[in-house]
Amino acid sequence: MKADIHPEYHKIKVVMTDGTEYETFSTWGSAGDTMNLEIDPKSHPAWTGGNQQLMDRGGRVSKFNKRFGGLGL
Repeated sequence: MKADIHPEYHKIKVVMTDGTEYETFSTWGSAGDTMNLEIDPKSHPAWTGGNQQLMDRGGRVSKFNKRFGGLGL
């Protein structure tokens, strides 16, 4: 490997939104720093399912359901 082209890899502490902590290795910050997460897999709707609604813009979803609604297995 070439010298001085790779970032420093060190141990940091990560604090989740619910207060749980764990240590991991990262190139973020410097050795011993603490990363406080604002969004994590325990709180973000992409991982938890959330209350996402499918928006029907211009009747596209209803038009699709009208055309192909009876094709259920």
